[in-house]
Amino acid sequence: MATRRGPRFKECRRLGVNACGHPKAMKRAQEQGFKRRRKPSEYSLQLTEKQKIKAYYGIFEKQLRNYYAKAKKNTNLKLGDALLLLVESRLDNIVYRAGFANSIRMARQLVSHGHMLVNGAKVDIPSYELKPGDVVTLREKSKKNETFKANFLSQNSKGLDYVSRDEEKLSATYTRYPERKEIPVEIKMQLVVELYSR
Repeated sequence: MATRRGPRFKECRRLGVNACGHPKAMKRAQEQGFKRRRKPSEYSLQLTEKQKIKAYYGIFEKQLRNYYAKAKKNTNLKLGDALLLLVESRLDNIVYRAGFANSIRMARQLVSHGHMLVNGAKVDIPSYELKPGDVVTLREKSKKNETFKANFLSQNSKGLDYVSRDEEKLSATYTRYPERKEIPVEIKMQLVVELYSR
């Protein structure tokens, strides 16, 4: 299974957003060497927004194109919102949002190594699409791991209305599809749609 292994902090500084969620990721972003020297082109702006999605969710170009093709079939939402909703509903992302992991990379590893259950069944596919009402929890053996347990209890829910946590059962429920304004990412989705519409 392919994974993104590039330097996270460097990517965050280049994109201008803290996509990895680490408190020190943007520490050097204001230094002279990271400031733009010329006005970016329209294509450059569109490309940057697309790269932000890939950085936030830890996905590759082929996966993103597949999500875009699927989002085009959703007639109930704007294309950009439908695309963002699909990547936000990924299992590894909800594992991260719920606080089981402190980064999207760690969340992906927890899922792929078989530590997570969805509605009581083991799912080891990070891209698995969750539906409202799905319950995500650590498997019984993994609940005994103090690192996993401490990590979940220290996350303090992250304040997302569409993910409810049960600290006693070490579980989280994807209660509903989120609205665009609730998703904690800094992405101009219209620019992404314009890029793929070329």
